[in-house]
Amino acid sequence: MNGILYLVATPIGNLEDITLRGINVLKNVDIIAAEDTRHTLKLLNHLNISKPLISYYKENENVKTEILIKKLLDGENIALVSDAGTPGISDPGEEIVKEAIKNNIKIVPIPGACAAINAVIGSGFSTKEFLFVGFLPNNKKEKKEKLRELKEINKTIILYEAPHRLNKTLEDLKDSFGDVEVSIAREITKIHEEFIREKISKIMENNVNTKGEFVIVINNNMEIKHTKIQEILNNLSLEEHYEYYKKQNYEKKEIIKLIAKDRNKNKNEIYQYFLKAE
Repeated sequence: MNGILYLVATPIGNLEDITLRGINVLKNVDIIAAEDTRHTLKLLNHLNISKPLISYYKENENVKTEILIKKLLDGENIALVSDAGTPGISDPGEEIVKEAIKNNIKIVPIPGACAAINAVIGSGFSTKEFLFVGFLPNNKKEKKEKLRELKEINKTIILYEAPHRLNKTLEDLKDSFGDVEVSIAREITKIHEEFIREKISKIMENNVNTKGEFVIVINNNMEIKHTKIQEILNNLSLEEHYEYYKKQNYEKKEIIKLIAKDRNKNKNEIYQYFLKAE
């Protein structure tokens, strides 16, 4: 008989934020697969639990998935944990779940802490509809494209960000979204937990503390819908329309494509207009 794969949410800071069910699962499984065994060992020591640990992180996910699936097929029960929060949410877990499903292995999620959910419910922004993005791409071009895509989504948006990239990401958000309201949740559930709810420019002026773990929630529930924005843009002259996108740091080719799309015109027609104007 196959074993069971448990996806156990662990604390994101405060060690008391683990459920009784989560503790019981960790006590009773045969193996615990952990993103960082040293980190997980601290939690297990706190809970007085001793179990065999196997490392399971992004770089060894493919190899270790195969090993863990074999153990599950041999009847061993395994708990998968990440360093903090819920496995599979911007942490390893997705691959082994896919393989477990293929092999008819039972999967049991054990609910618990999730930084994204805590950040959005504490933001004061709409929770009716929201989009979880996780980490933005590292590549500058890909990041710009992603932000351009997100700008068009009329929902609350949740991002994760590393401390050393926070200020640059705030600049990029301001360039893409404008000076919108954001909520920055820092060190959720920890001693120095902090929520900063302000327009981006104000946050940048106040030099936010960049130590700790961050979740950025963007209030992108636009009062003016995309069609309204297009109406406003189409009432501008072509030169004003061009300047609108130029201020957002788009390159000339990109601006011409965007103007053509807004006005439902052929991009060559727009290109020729600006060529003659030079």
